[in-house]
Amino acid sequence: MLLAVDVGNSNTVVGVFRGEELVEHWRLSTDRYRTSDELALLYDGLLGFADLSFTHNVHGIVISSVVPTVSETYREMCARYFPFKPVMVEPGIRTGLPLRYDNPKEIGADRIVNAVAAAELYGAPAIVVDFGTSTNFDVVDAGGAFAGGAIAPGVSTSTEALVERAARLPKVETIAPEFAIGRTTTGAMQSGIVFGFAGQVDGIVARIIDELGPGVTTVATGGLAPAILEACRTIDHHDPWLTLKGLRILWDRNT
Repeated sequence: MLLAVDVGNSNTVVGVFRGEELVEHWRLSTDRYRTSDELALLYDGLLGFADLSFTHNVHGIVISSVVPTVSETYREMCARYFPFKPVMVEPGIRTGLPLRYDNPKEIGADRIVNAVAAAELYGAPAIVVDFGTSTNFDVVDAGGAFAGGAIAPGVSTSTEALVERAARLPKVETIAPEFAIGRTTTGAMQSGIVFGFAGQVDGIVARIIDELGPGVTTVATGGLAPAILEACRTIDHHDPWLTLKGLRILWDRNT
């Protein structure tokens, strides 16, 4: 049983694989202050609910993290509770993916994992749109290399900043309204948020395709994707567990 962990700035997504099959998955808040023992208790509880044993059934752990302090806590947890080291997505890992980037050390681990998964599962060229704390556009070129991309403010990040700075604007649910012309403050905000971000996605994807050329496959992932996808016109596939699948692929390439 393989435990795959994707640590983001806001949320941590966890999956359990038996072979290539994702048999369980959870979405947790990322807590920078959890200790290694608290992490072990957390996972023991999750796997216990799934009738799995944390320390007896887990034969491997693969981790991508964009939060350095949390990465170290996971290393400590593995050293304390397991007889093996985790596979960490970091410089030196075998990805099978050339990195055409001026400074590869700047690339977030999640972006590399998404590119690996897209190239393996959907072919190249491809664009992954990952809706998280930021909205990341990760590009695999026709030669199967990570070619860079774009990073934009995320849906929740931007919405929370708007509500915080505008005293009379309420918090609203991120769902697509029936009409673009909002006749209430809530409807107007939902129009601006959903159709605005969909327009951003379509605009950036179109520009990237202009640079890549024809035949590009576009894949959306991330916790906030469902709120925006229906209004997008440039997304071919929705794969909510793309990053976990990429972690499994990287495990296979490094063990």
